[in-house]
Amino acid sequence: MNLNRTPIPVTEAVDRVVDRIRPLSVETVSHTESYGRILGEDLKATMDVPLFDKSAMDGFAIRAEDSAGASGENRIEFDVVAEVPAGSTSDYELKQNEAFRIMTGAPVPESADAVVMFEQTRQAGNTFTVRKAFEAGENIAIRGEECKEGEVIVPRGTFINPGAVATLATFGYKHVKVYRQPVVGILATGSELVDIDAPLEPGKIRNSNGPMILSQLKRMNMEGRMYALEADDFEALLARVKEMLGEVDAIITTGGVSVGDYDHLPKLYEALGAVELFNKVGMRPGSVTTISMLEGTPLFGLSGNPSACYTGFELFARPALLKMMGHDRIHAPILDAVLDGDFKKANPFTRFVRAEIDYRDGQVYASPAGFNKSNAVTSIARSNGIIVLPGGTRGYEKGDGVQVMMTDMTTGTTRFEL
Repeated sequence: MNLNRTPIPVTEAVDRVVDRIRPLSVETVSHTESYGRILGEDLKATMDVPLFDKSAMDGFAIRAEDSAGASGENRIEFDVVAEVPAGSTSDYELKQNEAFRIMTGAPVPESADAVVMFEQTRQAGNTFTVRKAFEAGENIAIRGEECKEGEVIVPRGTFINPGAVATLATFGYKHVKVYRQPVVGILATGSELVDIDAPLEPGKIRNSNGPMILSQLKRMNMEGRMYALEADDFEALLARVKEMLGEVDAIITTGGVSVGDYDHLPKLYEALGAVELFNKVGMRPGSVTTISMLEGTPLFGLSGNPSACYTGFELFARPALLKMMGHDRIHAPILDAVLDGDFKKANPFTRFVRAEIDYRDGQVYASPAGFNKSNAVTSIARSNGIIVLPGGTRGYEKGDGVQVMMTDMTTGTTRFEL
């Protein structure tokens, strides 16, 4: 067992994990069930879009040459000879100074080459006048201007959002190939842990890490599978992890990664023949985070302290699992922000502080979310991001520029002022 715990930089630790992860296999799902999945193939256009020249406005389709010379002092008159609603067309061939009344999205008849907006005309009965000349192609969406048949329209590795679902329907993809979603096993360890409905006794605490990780996985649209709590017994832990290895694609354990007498996970990884990637990171909280690989299965050994566990998941498990499911954007968004509260505690390691991120007066602000020790739970509940404070000899004061890692994009406190 490797007890040489020399901390490595956070970025190096992330790279060591991500570089060893490979995407899972692909499977086929219905386009209506594809939201939240990752494309396992390039999507190619099955037709030109638009499929025909179509009007971009409600108005009149004309021959552009007939409007030449129009001005405020020389209005040119047109006669409306037919109407072209959306879904219809006309074979009529326009003569000089004739026009079609046309609706947005309707095919532009071959004899017309420009569209005049209703608002640009002065109408009287079946005639109208214009005060400006129009160019050929004006207010017309030209066939194939968005994409042409055979072009890659959505690349492999793209998250399927509502717009991608609309694209699938537009191009007739009733079924689509997507990467298989990893099934992640969750195992909270520690003799001090009890389930939520168990009575608390001296020295006991309820298991919060397991449900928290399950929710973090759900936020990523992944399946988590919680396994029964395990006491600090090496043989029991080994048996349970062997069971999990046959049922899941990745394992997340919490607790037992330090070097105490009852911290068995480092020995367990060694007994399994796993390759340890690192066992200490230059970060607070969660410095004893330990991650190993057993062939293609990542084993995430996260801290038993809730805040350290939460941060370790977001830093290491999140990008690795996103890569497993084929995502081409695996890292959380990073924003520049202004620190909206003092954090004067100096630390040689990079510190990750659970935070409330807000936007006001044209600036992003980040406030430490209450009590921020590694065993804190309530600060996680109030946070929607994590402040990143590089290590050094000084602390940080309100007004300092900082970077924040966004973790929850579902809530906000400010609306746009337009």
